[in-house]
Amino acid sequence: MNRIGIDLGGTKIEARLYAPDGAERARQRVPTPRSLEGTINAIARLVEDLEAAHGASRVGLAHPGSISPVTGLMRNANSVWLNDRPLRDDLSARLERPVRSANDANCFALSEARDGAGRDGNVVFGVILGTGVGGGLVVGGRLVEGCQGIAGEWGHNPLPWPQANELDPPACWCGKRGCLETWLSGPGLAACHARSHGGALSGEAIFAAAAAGDKAALDSVARHSDQLARGLASVINILDPDIIVLGGGVSNADGLPERIMTALPAYLFSDVCRTRIVRHQHGDASGVRGAAWLWPADETEDQDQA
Repeated sequence: MNRIGIDLGGTKIEARLYAPDGAERARQRVPTPRSLEGTINAIARLVEDLEAAHGASRVGLAHPGSISPVTGLMRNANSVWLNDRPLRDDLSARLERPVRSANDANCFALSEARDGAGRDGNVVFGVILGTGVGGGLVVGGRLVEGCQGIAGEWGHNPLPWPQANELDPPACWCGKRGCLETWLSGPGLAACHARSHGGALSGEAIFAAAAAGDKAALDSVARHSDQLARGLASVINILDPDIIVLGGGVSNADGLPERIMTALPAYLFSDVCRTRIVRHQHGDASGVRGAAWLWPADETEDQDQA
């Protein structure tokens, strides 16, 4: 059967339809309404339009935050109008069929582990570095969500081994202070640069200025790479993954994987670093692709996973 992947972002909703052999057949996108009801209706229209042209499909959804395994309600989404609401259940009712869903970083990790930059790894950790910081874990080709449904949420742990100028950490939207997201995201990098050097450069502009030789930007980029290495060292010390795949806008900075690999050994509880840090292969498409792969390719695989 066809599969439709839906990537629910803060500004846009993208849908792609895949044939049973995995080939993409169609895609559409619309702006994201800022209400649950509007979001449900927008997704339903996308599914209806795609199915009118290509036939019945299974639907997978990549969304911000996670769904509580106890209440079935959305939580921790930066699209705050979705929180404490039954997003998946309401969408399933609207479409009159089961819908599978996962955090967008989990879907990114699943896509890259399946046939992307992490295809050669058994244990793959996918990292999102964008306006926020998230992660997802795939082991043996299967997504690991955990008993709380929060596996991979490394962005809301504190920055490890803080230096003297990091001991008064910034506040995070989650209510805590000093989360990795406040340092490693694009806005986090920009805020850190402003505190140290003044100005109001975006993360992208800081990377561009560093490439042009600006000393302040070079300092901020070096600090950011070291902070990122510290954060990922904690992940490696716990999971020992074969591959870490970087995604999100920040991941596109020139030389980022190499800088991380250089800094990592100083923080690992190991005499060798065999984990590979690589950039994504499928880019912005990984969320929607991973959402589609939440459904297996055939009924036999579906029964095996049940």
